[in-house]
Amino acid sequence: MRWNQQGRWLPVVLAASVWSACGPASPPAPEPDSQGVVSAGLAELVVNGDFSGGSVAPWWSGPNTQSVVENGRLRVNVTGNPANPWDAPMGQDGIALVNGQSYTLAFTASASAPVTVRVTAQLGTAPYTAPLDQRITLDGTPRAFSFPFTSNLGTTAGQVTFQLGGAGAFSAFLDNVSLSTGGGGGGGPLGMTSGFYVDPDSNPAVWVRNNGWDSRAAGIQSAIASKAGAKWFGNWSGDIASAVSSYVTAADAADKLPVLVAYNIPGRDCGSHSGGGAGSPEAYRTWISAFVTGLGNRPAVVIIEPDAVAQLDCLPDDTERNTRLGLLRYATEQLRDRAPNTWAYLDGGNAGWIAADTMAQRLESAGARNIRGFALNVSNYYLTSASTAYGAAVNSALNTRYAYTRPFVVDTSRNGNGHNGDWCNPAGRKLGALSQAGGGAEMLLWVKVPGDSDGNCGIAPNTPAGTFSPDIATRLISGT
Repeated sequence: MRWNQQGRWLPVVLAASVWSACGPASPPAPEPDSQGVVSAGLAELVVNGDFSGGSVAPWWSGPNTQSVVENGRLRVNVTGNPANPWDAPMGQDGIALVNGQSYTLAFTASASAPVTVRVTAQLGTAPYTAPLDQRITLDGTPRAFSFPFTSNLGTTAGQVTFQLGGAGAFSAFLDNVSLSTGGGGGGGPLGMTSGFYVDPDSNPAVWVRNNGWDSRAAGIQSAIASKAGAKWFGNWSGDIASAVSSYVTAADAADKLPVLVAYNIPGRDCGSHSGGGAGSPEAYRTWISAFVTGLGNRPAVVIIEPDAVAQLDCLPDDTERNTRLGLLRYATEQLRDRAPNTWAYLDGGNAGWIAADTMAQRLESAGARNIRGFALNVSNYYLTSASTAYGAAVNSALNTRYAYTRPFVVDTSRNGNGHNGDWCNPAGRKLGALSQAGGGAEMLLWVKVPGDSDGNCGIAPNTPAGTFSPDIATRLISGT
């Protein structure tokens, strides 16, 4: 085998044959059809992922790595001082991937020193397309990682790699490595929980508790307060690490999946109804880092900064636009590296706002490739069908320009009657489909809290943004 200048491992047939002779044989790979798509193979694609037999094969080591099975797990020693992640690789070849198929790469890992390393599921030859490309942080505590993804290629020449260079000399420890089919609706945090979490202290729930005498309370409790939705976190949340930790801890104790919204970007909402946010870029980095600290390893879904990408146009110059994009990239990197059981989605506007190819460029610049995907229609009213068509167009542009796609989620909290051309407390809107996996997108979610005002406008001219209005809520229930 040899390592090329692009940092990709090129297999040599002879070496692969030696491994097959010395260790467990790889399962026969399915043949691609006339369109180059591989039919579905075995559920488990990795061979010898638990290293229980004491053999390393068919895992290979590359430059600057030496692998040995020790105490039932793989120890990979990184030698020298390799500059780049791909300068110290190890992995397994012969992975068959199906275009459009969902997978989950899972493993347990630790290291002899705190390091950040790269993990991929990728094509083993040029152009080395990587449907999964993650960076993770390791230390002395063994942790379970799980990364669902959808393959955007069909091949029998895929590979799983752990790229360990760029962090000096250390030892990485791997066990229970698995690449299995599935992941979209049943893997990741969805597969770790028994459903979505209902916030017991949402604005509608608090209003119902405080106004049980009101004739509208029973209907709001039944249709809204008892349903799963997102909790928004911003500069009103106090100690953000503690606030986030308390919320995800409660959800975890109930075996439910919480949905959180990070909403504190400087210059939030272009200074409009929901204006505010962190006072400086430095303050935001501190805040979002603490937000991620609160998540820890517990399962969660996070929507990153509604409107922040779409509203780049309201910023006065390229310097401020680039500053915002840098902050969003930082947020995606923090979530990628420090919240292994969180699916994070960068807000991507809505179907009637930014052209799909432009949004694709912005999502790439804001770090969408670092995380699970993007979110659409947050706090808006477009029908799910319009949002899914827009999401497909964004993914087409991402694939054309950058050779990857991402799953997306759609906010259905208020889209039951579609969009009427207005966005600020318009009349005649209605609750949409409940939070669920699938439904046309990866998930349909109630991201905006139904009944919370968009601002002093529309049918609630005297209700500030984020304040619950029982009148808005009852109109959403009836669709009037």
